Amino acid sequence: MARGERSEEAWAWYSAVYEAIQEIPHGRVTSYAHIARLVGVCLKHLPSPSTDPSKKSATWHSDNVPWQRVINARGGISPRGPSGASRQAAALRAEGVEVEQGAMGEFTVSFSKYGWFPDMLPSEEGQVESSDDEEAEE
Repeated sequence: MARGERSEEAWAWYSAVYEAIQEIPHGRVTSYAHIARLVGVCLKHLPSPSTDPSKKSATWHSDNVPWQRVINARGGISPRGPSGASRQAAALRAEGVEVEQGAMGEFTVSFSKYGWFPDMLPSEEGQVESSDDEEAEE
């Protein structure tokens, strides 16, 4: 991959974000947090793979998108319907992530131990010049 080119996966992600941002009406603004919330809605509605051999599964489904790895900013698993949070907790525990359950039944994960907050995607490292590099060249 030539410098400045993105992987197919990274390009799909960037495209989805850019398309969402294009829908912000002229003269209006939104927050980074709200755009992130829209990503959460996408994950909430992620379909299951087809169990019918005569029907093709959607391109993206719960077996090929690690939806369980995305939690809220407080380290909590957001409740979403019956057993949704406990299902996510079980999927994380199966990956070796320690999930605590509070007195009110809420599930949490320690960001200090399990957090992943890179400045760029691993597939992008060394591929796309960062704005710091561009500023240094000026």
